Amino acid sequence: MELIKPGIHLDFVGKMKYAIIFSVILTTISIASVIIHGGLNLGIDFAGGSIIQVKFQKDMTADKIRGALKSTRLENSIIQQFGPNEFLIRTAESFHDQKLFEENVNKPLTAAFNKDYEIRRVEVVGSKVGMDFQRKAIFAVILSWLAMLIYIAWRFEFRYGLGGIIALIHDVIIIIGTISILKMEFTISILAAIFFIIGYSINDTIVVLDRIRENVKLNPRQKLAETINVSINQTLSRTILTSFTVFLTVIALYIFGGPVLHDLAFSLLVGVVFGTYSSVFISCPIVLLFENLQLSKMKRKK
Repeated sequence: MELIKPGIHLDFVGKMKYAIIFSVILTTISIASVIIHGGLNLGIDFAGGSIIQVKFQKDMTADKIRGALKSTRLENSIIQQFGPNEFLIRTAESFHDQKLFEENVNKPLTAAFNKDYEIRRVEVVGSKVGMDFQRKAIFAVILSWLAMLIYIAWRFEFRYGLGGIIALIHDVIIIIGTISILKMEFTISILAAIFFIIGYSINDTIVVLDRIRENVKLNPRQKLAETINVSINQTLSRTILTSFTVFLTVIALYIFGGPVLHDLAFSLLVGVVFGTYSSVFISCPIVLLFENLQLSKMKRKK
């Protein structure tokens, strides 16, 4: 199935300068947001602490819950509505001890609301475990970039590998920046979304770069800029169809997946859009820039 008719010739290379400016602005805003906010709003998986999910049988508000928890170690907790009469209580305290949990959660809630509630989930992560998980997550992302760079450079050429990895770095920065701007919690679900987008984006990028490599071999005398344009147009139908079907799937996940999956689905939506965009407007300009730098060096040597 072809969405785009063969023979189409859109000038992508001519628009790449504007795309690069757009990406530089977005990445600058993303990095600035993280710095201004003093880092990401880390979930308990990375920062440590406790999350308690409580479902009430009667109409409830966060203010009523906060009032009930006054004078306990949960007094300064973040309380968020999770669903109809369902709330998440997030605290930096780690309730590994069942007695502490009883004193600070069950007793005050029972005193205020009798037994008209159900504790559905309790997650506890120590601060040391959270810090260790944080380091391992950063290491895993960077290692995935390096591994892909090595593979693509070996399988294709270094310039293609460089273009692919810079596109991935761009996508990750945009996702993290969006999360920071919206003050969303950076949880293990969002980390999973980032790894998914790394795989999705590099697959989409390799399709385009491989077609460029094939066309370079078929037409070695053709200018690289023109070859890139032809290659992008040849793969455009596949790129749009793949991205659109994935986007529809993630939209369905966001709408029907419930509050638990909202952050994951939203991160995937952002990643799919910018992963598709970077396959054309980030990786290809890097390949072209690398080629131009190499030609400039050769001219200077002569």
